[in-house]
Amino acid sequence: MRDVLRIPFNSEESIVIASDNSGAIGLKSGDAVKVPYEMVSYYSFRVAVMECMAAGAEPFAVTLQNFCGDEAWQALIDGIRKGLAELELDGVSITGSTESNFSLSQSAIGITVLGKTRENMYEPVYSDQTMLAVIGVPLVGNELVEREEEAAPLSLFKKICSLTDVVTMPVGSRGILSELNGLFLNKVFTEPEIHTSLNLLKSSGPSTCFIAAYPEGKKDEVMALAGRYFYELRG
Repeated sequence: MRDVLRIPFNSEESIVIASDNSGAIGLKSGDAVKVPYEMVSYYSFRVAVMECMAAGAEPFAVTLQNFCGDEAWQALIDGIRKGLAELELDGVSITGSTESNFSLSQSAIGITVLGKTRENMYEPVYSDQTMLAVIGVPLVGNELVEREEEAAPLSLFKKICSLTDVVTMPVGSRGILSELNGLFLNKVFTEPEIHTSLNLLKSSGPSTCFIAAYPEGKKDEVMALAGRYFYELRG
């Protein structure tokens, strides 16, 4: 099951809504991870936008809920715009609100991405011909700060997401195995039956990696695009 809400809009289109939140990450004294606010919003945005795009939707609007204070607003917007630029998405509206009546001791934001699609929600079926890979490495917290170059770029996600017959699923805090078991209607995987160099149970935080499912004929194309970010999952 995908972490999106799909609402019929008219006879041809549906609205897809995806969201993410971030807490205790930023520049406040009580934050557990100290990073600039542009980085906070960028990685929260990427979770929501990847969920939206993986469901087949084209993003058209972003909302930001800011609990970091007025002074953080512009940096948070800059992080969202950085993500939009990497995805080469033009004309996406951004709006939101700041909690300015009270000050929190920890940073917190929420981001929602809205997209439109003409496609029906596709639920893939697993077969012996289905091949699986993880693109990127699961990272969270300070680990991401130290190893950011191992996170799958948004531009790469867009390229793989747009391939015919390739299905993608961003990996979040529940880990690879959990997201894999939400991808197919007819298959439940256990940890011992999946062979990979990655930790299947580890949090991928702000979707630093994603699953790609594809037929055997697409393997070379996926591998060529993913390059060093490619990690095959073998049954």
